[in-house]
Amino acid sequence: MKHFQSISLLLFLFICHTFQAQEQEKDKEDIFKKLAEIAVVDQKVMMPMRDGIRLATDIYRPKGTEKVPIIFSRTPYNFNSWGDGEQKTRTAEQAYEVVKRGYAFVVQNERGRYFSEGNWDILGVPLTDGYDAFSWMKDQSWSNGKIGTIGCSSTAEWQMAVAALDHPSHAAMVPQGFGAGVGRVGDIMEQGNWYRGGVEQLLFFSWLYGVEQDKFKPRIPAGATQEDLIRISRFYDLAPENPPIDMKEALSHLPIQDILKNINGKHEIFDKMVRRKPNDPAWFEGGLYHDDMDFGVPSFWFASWYDVSITPNLALFNHVRKNAKDAEIRENQYLVIAPTLHCRYTRATENTMVGERSVGDARLNYEEQIYNWFDFWLKGEKTDFKEKTPRVQYYTMGSNKWQAAEQWPPADSKMTTYYLNSTGNANSLIGSGTLSTKEAEKDNPDTFVYDPMNPVMSLGGNVCCTGNAVEGGAFDQQEMEERADILVYTTEALTEGVEISGFIETELYVSSNAKDTDFTIKLIDVYPDGTAYNLDETIQRVRYRDGYDKEVFMEKGEVYKLKLTPMSTSNYFERGHKIRIEISSSNFPRFARNLNTGGDNYDESEAVVAQNKVHHSKKYPSNIKLPIR
Repeated sequence: MKHFQSISLLLFLFICHTFQAQEQEKDKEDIFKKLAEIAVVDQKVMMPMRDGIRLATDIYRPKGTEKVPIIFSRTPYNFNSWGDGEQKTRTAEQAYEVVKRGYAFVVQNERGRYFSEGNWDILGVPLTDGYDAFSWMKDQSWSNGKIGTIGCSSTAEWQMAVAALDHPSHAAMVPQGFGAGVGRVGDIMEQGNWYRGGVEQLLFFSWLYGVEQDKFKPRIPAGATQEDLIRISRFYDLAPENPPIDMKEALSHLPIQDILKNINGKHEIFDKMVRRKPNDPAWFEGGLYHDDMDFGVPSFWFASWYDVSITPNLALFNHVRKNAKDAEIRENQYLVIAPTLHCRYTRATENTMVGERSVGDARLNYEEQIYNWFDFWLKGEKTDFKEKTPRVQYYTMGSNKWQAAEQWPPADSKMTTYYLNSTGNANSLIGSGTLSTKEAEKDNPDTFVYDPMNPVMSLGGNVCCTGNAVEGGAFDQQEMEERADILVYTTEALTEGVEISGFIETELYVSSNAKDTDFTIKLIDVYPDGTAYNLDETIQRVRYRDGYDKEVFMEKGEVYKLKLTPMSTSNYFERGHKIRIEISSSNFPRFARNLNTGGDNYDESEAVVAQNKVHHSKKYPSNIKLPIR
C-alpha cells in the first residue's frame, strides 16, 4: 500500500510539473504573440558610433506611421532574446509594456558587451556613445525626436555623465540605484562606489568577477549582417559564466590586488582600478559624473535606504537642484527614496522585509508615476505629474509610511548634536558608553584593539553585489556588540518618539599608535527588548582626514579631528526605543581592511595591530548630529 501511495505521489508531482511547464511555455508564447500584434520588432540593429564601432541594439516600436517618442535603455547586461537554446521573455515583457503606451523601446549593449563591437571598460566607454545613440535615434523616420532614458544600477549609472552633454533630444531620464555613476560631489569622493571615506568598497571586486568577459571570447566577424546576427543569437548568446565561488572566502585574500587573480577571474580592468587613489586623474576621464560638470536633463531619481550609495545619491540630487545652470532643469528634479535594497523598489509587499526587519507596506505606484513623467516630457501631454507628485517622496521606517517634502532633508528637520561619553570603557554592549545632548566634562578616552586579521565582520548593511559575502538590510546587532573592539554609545530610552530624516554627520576625536587606521560607525534603532537594527553605516581612512588630494599620517600620542562621510536615513524611533551608534575600525567584507602600516594597502599582506582611541570632552567633543523632526 505504501509503495502504491509513493507511486501515486510521484505521478501527481510529475503531472503538476508538466502542467506548470506547459503553462510557462504558453505564457512565453503569449507575450511574443501580444508583442507581435502591436510592435515592429527589429533586433540586432548595429548602431554606428563616430569612431566606426557598432553597438548591438534591439528596437520595438508601435505599428503604424505615427512618429513616436523613445524610451532608451543602455546596459552592460545581457538582453538577448535567446539563452542556452531557450527563448527568454524579460526583454519582450519590458518592450510590450512600453510599446502599448505609445513609445518605442530601444535597448542597447555598451561597447564590448555581447554583440556590441569594441572594448568594454567599466564606466570608461566614451561618453560620446550615448550622445551618438541619441543622434541616431532622433533621425529615424519613426522617431518624434524625444528620448527618455531609464534603468537601474549599471543601466542607470551612465546617464548622469551623458546628461552633462545636454543632447537636445535627451528630454527626460529616470535613473534608479545610480550611485556607481557618481564620482565626486562636494566632499564626497566615492568614484563610482569604489571608495567610501578613502576605503575600498569590495562590491566591485565581486561584481567584476561575475560580469567581466574574457578577452579571448569569440567575436562576431566585422560586417556580419543583421540576418546573421539574429540567427547566431538563437544558439549562442555570447554570455560566458564564471563558476560560482565562495565570495566571502575570496574577499579575505591578501593582498587585495590579487583577489580576482586568486579566483581565476579576468582582472585587467580590476588591476588598473585597484591601484588608483581616490583623487587619481583617471577617475575624471571616464564615464563618472563629477560636480564640475553641468547637468541638462529633467530627472526623476530613485534611491533606497539600504543601497550602497544612498548618501552620494541624495547629495547629487541636491547638487543638481542647486547648481544646474538652466533654471528649468533645476526646477524639474524629483526624488523617491524607498526602504529597500539595491534596485528592489517594485519588490515591496504588504509586509516588506529588509533583512530581518519588517518596514510595513512599502508599495508605491511606480509604473503610473514613471509613465506620467515620460508622457509629460516625451509626448508633450498635459499630465498631472507636477500637481500630484511631491518633489521628494520618502519612506519613514519605524512609522512605516510614505511622506512628502519639498526638499531633502525636509525643511523642518533640525540638526541636534549628541555627544559621546563614557567612563573610559565603552567597549561592547555592557560598557559605559552613552549618547546625550550634554558634552562630557572630562576626557576618558575609550580604547580598543584593532587587529586586521580579526576584523569586525559585516552584518547586514547598505550593500550591493557582494555575492554571499554580505547580506544586505537590517539585522539585530546585539551579538556583534559583544565584541570588545566595538565601542557602543546609547541614549536613554526615549520619553517620546522622534523622527530622524536627513543626513547624519559625525565628528570624532581619535588617536592611535599606528601611522594610519580606519574608523567606522553604524546608526542603530534599539527596541525595548534590546533588538538593535542597523540603519546606515560609513567609514573613514584617517590619512585622508585633510582631503583626498593628500595623505597625512598619524603621530603617536596626537589627537586628530575626524569628520566622517555623512550617513542618511528616515527612521521613526518610537517612545521607549533608544538611539545607538557603534564605533570600530573595520566592517569587513563590506569595506577592505586597513592593514595599519601606512603603505598602499592594496599590495600588502602583513598587518600591524593598532591600539585606537576615541576621545570625548569639552576639548575633544566627539559627536553625532541627527536631523530630528
